[in-house]
Amino acid sequence: MSAAQLPAKSGTSLQLDVAVAKLSKYAVRESGDTVEVTERPHGGISVVLADGQGSGRNAKTMSNLVAKKAINLLADGIRDGAAARAVHDFLLAYRHGQVSAEMAIISADLHAKSIVVSRNTHCPALLAEGGQLTLWSDPTNAIGLYANTKPAIRHLTLEAGVLAVIYSDGIHDAGTRKMKRFDVLAAVEPLHEAEATAQAIADALLAGALEADEGKAADDMSVAVMSVRPVGHADGARRLSMEMPLG
Repeated sequence: MSAAQLPAKSGTSLQLDVAVAKLSKYAVRESGDTVEVTERPHGGISVVLADGQGSGRNAKTMSNLVAKKAINLLADGIRDGAAARAVHDFLLAYRHGQVSAEMAIISADLHAKSIVVSRNTHCPALLAEGGQLTLWSDPTNAIGLYANTKPAIRHLTLEAGVLAVIYSDGIHDAGTRKMKRFDVLAAVEPLHEAEATAQAIADALLAGALEADEGKAADDMSVAVMSVRPVGHADGARRLSMEMPLG
C-alpha cells in the first residue's frame, strides 16, 4: 500500500509504503491474528496488529475485537499511547483479567512528521533510523491482564530510510521447535539496504519464517511494515491492494 507522498529534495519525493503479510497456523483455517489499517484524521496512516491468546476461532474473535477497538480510536484522532491504554482497560473490564492479547501499532503522523511505534507484546519491533537497523525489545506487558499496563512507545523522524516492522509471535518464534530460530534482523538488512518496498520486506519475512518452520507454520504469522523511500516521480495517488486465497 502506497500511503502518501511527502515533500523531499528537488526532483524527488518521499513515498510512505505500508504492507501486510499473514498466514494461519498449519492446519488451522482461521488466523488468530488481526491486522487493520486506517487513515488518521490529521493526516497519515495507522496499522494495528493484534494477536489473540491461542489460535483458531476464539483467538480470532478476541484479536478482531481488540484491533477494531484500537482502529476506531485512532480514526477518531486519539493518540497511539492513549488508544493502547484504552483498549487494555476495555479488555481488562470485559474479560476480568482472564484473557490477554498482544498488540502493536505503527503510525505515520504527517502532522507531527513522525512514525510512532507502540508495543504491548513480547515480540520486538524492527526499526531503522539514521542508517541504523535495530531490534527494539523494551519490556512491556500484553493487554487485558494487569492494571496500569502501558505500551512501550518510540518516535522516529519521518524521513527517507526510516523503517518500522511489527510482527506476531509466529514470526518471532519461527524455527525454535527445529532448533534454528529465524533471524528477523538478518533477513531484513539486505532488503533495507537495497531500498526494497514494504511489500517485499513483508513477503520475505513471512517466507523466511515459514521456511524456518519447514513449511508448516507452528503459529499464526503476521507482519506489518511501514517505510519511507525516495521516488523519482510521484503522481499524488494513494493505492491499496490485497491478495486473499479462497480455497
